[in-house]
Amino acid sequence: MTEATSINKRAIVALGGNAITVKQIEDTIANQFANTRRSLHTIVELAREGYDLCVTHGNGPQVGNALLRVELTRGKAPELPLGICVADTEGGMGYMIEQSLQNRLDKEGIKRQVCTVITQMVVDVNHPSVKNPTKFIGQFYSEDEAKTMARERNWTVRRDADRGWRRVVPSPIPLTCVEKEVIRLLLDQHVIVIAAGGGGIPVYIDPVLGYEGVDAVIDKDLASAIMGREVGAELLLILTSVDRAAVNFGRPSQTWLDRVAVSELQAYNDEGHFPSGSMGPKVEAAINFIRHGGRRVIITSLDKAVEAMKGRAGTHIYPDQESFD
Repeated sequence: MTEATSINKRAIVALGGNAITVKQIEDTIANQFANTRRSLHTIVELAREGYDLCVTHGNGPQVGNALLRVELTRGKAPELPLGICVADTEGGMGYMIEQSLQNRLDKEGIKRQVCTVITQMVVDVNHPSVKNPTKFIGQFYSEDEAKTMARERNWTVRRDADRGWRRVVPSPIPLTCVEKEVIRLLLDQHVIVIAAGGGGIPVYIDPVLGYEGVDAVIDKDLASAIMGREVGAELLLILTSVDRAAVNFGRPSQTWLDRVAVSELQAYNDEGHFPSGSMGPKVEAAINFIRHGGRRVIITSLDKAVEAMKGRAGTHIYPDQESFD
């Protein structure tokens, strides 16, 4: 179907939200396409080297916008539940990445095909966050507005620091990808797959109906680690807004992490060095990936990704038995 130089190299590339939506730039579709095109260099270089690639991505801003459209059209159009909004943005963003990446590969003479797979993730519906949601999503409101919406729409709302009140939803742990066998087959044929957008669509298994949706969101990095385990990836590349992870971040004793064994990273995580709202899920994803057979995780920024692949940037996490020589 396509050409590749190796069948032994397989990687998950997890694009952060800054790959498509940039805070300082108006969030139009034209700008999202432009941002997407700028984020593809590392993926193209990995494809050139013969990696079989599965690309995942965040969707936080896009889901927020989708929910805003639901609110603005309430009473005029059928309301869309959160799970459908996740599915819609997974498809729309997958289209943007797929088209932009295929054009770039064709331009550079790399004979690879790209395919987006709308992905469902089975989640743990007994996870504490289902009963006690904590994941902020959507727009900011005044306290009165938020409490009115909570009463009228059965939302859970909380104050988000000093910025206002927002809706909070469950963020349960992903367990397995429903489409994993299809994705593995595509990767075996060297198709570059875009999957688990926004962490995937959360579902659970009903004993009567089978797969059923959950009004929740899934952390993209945790879903990427599950995907990597299930398709046999050796590398997980997490691209975010910072060049490296650090311990004692923001303190005089801050120390950047360059190369770290998974047990050492686990110890830092247990000590609370990685906040749940920022680096925490990325570190947990790295630990999960390595503990289940992955060979390497790199956490770095989009700008430093190519250098990180050469070992000259980023935080590199390895199994304990790996030599750092």
